[in-house]
Amino acid sequence: MDRLEAMSLFVATVETGSLSAAARRSGVPLATVSRKISDLERHLQTRLLNRSTRRLTLTDAGDAYLAACRRILDEVGEAERVAGGEYSAPTGELIITAPIVFGRLHVLPIVTAFLSTYPQVDIRLTLGDRISQLAEEHIDLAIRIGRLPDSRMLATRVGSIRHVVCASPAYLAEHAAPKTPKDLETHSCITFEGLGSLATWTFSVEKADVPVPVRSRLRVNTAEAAIDAAIAGVGMTRVLSYQIVAAVRSGTLCPVLGEFEPEPWPVNLVHAGQGRLPVKLRAFLDFAAPRLRERLAQATW
Repeated sequence: MDRLEAMSLFVATVETGSLSAAARRSGVPLATVSRKISDLERHLQTRLLNRSTRRLTLTDAGDAYLAACRRILDEVGEAERVAGGEYSAPTGELIITAPIVFGRLHVLPIVTAFLSTYPQVDIRLTLGDRISQLAEEHIDLAIRIGRLPDSRMLATRVGSIRHVVCASPAYLAEHAAPKTPKDLETHSCITFEGLGSLATWTFSVEKADVPVPVRSRLRVNTAEAAIDAAIAGVGMTRVLSYQIVAAVRSGTLCPVLGEFEPEPWPVNLVHAGQGRLPVKLRAFLDFAAPRLRERLAQATW
């Protein structure tokens, strides 16, 4: 039995919640995962997982063994990184995640420039708006927009972005721009999932956060769709400032209620804070941070 492989599959099963999910993550057949974990239990002469038709749960022995497996696999990985030169020269694969629109507009150009500068480093860039778990999903670096929870992760701030209400010039000519957030109650609004409530927008009024009900005439599931609908004159929408820079500069969208915008959201590069930093990750941080700061500073009007 390959003990390290069995340990890795056991950890993957616990982290993903099922044997089938562990098989997909590891790229091996489901039958192999099941057999390897059964072999491991026979070798240890104890049950690690309680199996039912609905879910898997750890036994007491499995819980203790899981912690030991993670420690051992981390140490093996560290030894392999040292032997492979990750701490002496930028080499190997970097796994990076970023929000979809921000990643396409700002992260991807920096990644392509980095690859030209560091030919021995490969990058896997995953764009998605869900919050990924860096350790569990083996992600080296995440670009996060918003306030960060307390954790052992390290964060490098590269700028901030604003929440902006906007509409097309044609819509504002017909309906008149709102002077206060309360005026939005009489306007048609375009809302989308993923940026707060669909029923209210929060504004800063006399240094206090004030929720204001909005009439959602159109609900969509992406910012791009909301922006397109606003340009078409359907109503007012609220998006993040970097998403509409081109539209504002071209005059197809007009920001309103700027004095009532809530506190901007920070943008951070986030990575694990334990152990030595691989040279490839340090190289990317040093390369990306100043370029992202410059791009974000320019992404305004």
